[in-house]
Amino acid sequence: MMALLRVLIADDNPVVRAGLAALLATADGFEVAAEAADGREALHLTRLHTPDVVLLDVRMPGVDGISALPHLVQMAPVLMLTYSQEAEIVREALLLGAGGYLVHGEFTPDHLVAAVRDVRAGRAHFSPTAATAVLAELRTSSHPQRTVAQSTERLPNHAVFGLSSREEEVMDLIASGMSNQQIAASCFISEKTVKNHINRIFAKLQTATRSEAIARWLGTAHPGVPGHG
Repeated sequence: MMALLRVLIADDNPVVRAGLAALLATADGFEVAAEAADGREALHLTRLHTPDVVLLDVRMPGVDGISALPHLVQMAPVLMLTYSQEAEIVREALLLGAGGYLVHGEFTPDHLVAAVRDVRAGRAHFSPTAATAVLAELRTSSHPQRTVAQSTERLPNHAVFGLSSREEEVMDLIASGMSNQQIAASCFISEKTVKNHINRIFAKLQTATRSEAIARWLGTAHPGVPGHG
């Protein structure tokens, strides 16, 4: 007799957990090893029950799915199963080791069963929204400057500021008038990451405000700024 594929379900919504458990119970070859209501409990129960696959929600109280993910993937393959469909969340989950990403409302029972089997076997599996986010991220990575209008006014020695390629991209977007939220969406990063980039950019440009940074970046500030040569 073939061994059962044992699954741990981590979701803070008991109705969702019960629904997933009932669905998997009707499929051949599956067993729900345990259920967890947050990331901390998921980590504890994964160590205790050693499931074959963990189904992990993103947003949970206390330790959320993204925080628990890098620790969980060291013990078992993880399939994200969540309502969160933001491209940045999908990207972060995959970078942290998730083997697949399903968005509630975008999969059938058979689709879920196939996804769990795929992730267990090391094959990536995505629902449509997640797949679209992955594709968009790949295109952005291949052409990071495709939506950025390069200023013809910038001084030829702008490299002297020492900005990384990502910081240059963010600075271009600042100069185009984008808000932090718009920059985050354009670059597929979080607003917190955008703020971190801006803090480093301001330090390198030796400026304290957006307008000062834009002026210096476009070459309209007074020359002879000390400390960056």
